[in-house]
Amino acid sequence: MPSSTAKTVIGFVRSWVIRRIPFTKKSSAIEEIYNYHEVAGLYPTSGQPSNNELKQLCSAGYDVVINLAPTSSLENSVIDEAEILAAHGSKYVHLPVDFKNPTDEDFTQFVAVLREHKNSKVWVHCAANMRVSAFNYRYRVDVLGEDEANARQDLHEIWEPFGVWKKFIERAV
Repeated sequence: MPSSTAKTVIGFVRSWVIRRIPFTKKSSAIEEIYNYHEVAGLYPTSGQPSNNELKQLCSAGYDVVINLAPTSSLENSVIDEAEILAAHGSKYVHLPVDFKNPTDEDFTQFVAVLREHKNSKVWVHCAANMRVSAFNYRYRVDVLGEDEANARQDLHEIWEPFGVWKKFIERAV
């Protein structure tokens, strides 16, 4: 397993455990959200933010938070994410992508949401930033026409896709 993928998987398990321990330290900066990553000129991405971190995103002026993970305890999700964001003035867009079956339709919906909110301050997350990094790779190559090697470098900072995800990114133009 490539080291970036191992780091992401281990970090996801750690994040899952930390959420269930009530006396753990709360992060103080949005850059500390699990698997935070930002591509210059785009939007920040991460794994699942905690309740407190979602509030921090609102305080930092994020108008829209897009979540690509299904809502379940296995995905380390915050069940009331939409309500937390709405209460603090941010919009929540949920595009649940099955980790075992990412589709071109999922990608088309993702692109449509980004276009709809092109003038908004956007944050995109999933459970571990694996879905998002693969979608960003395709977005940068297919939609923005960026160099594939640059997009792949950012993708590999999070993980090296395998199986259905390798096929998903290979469908990029």
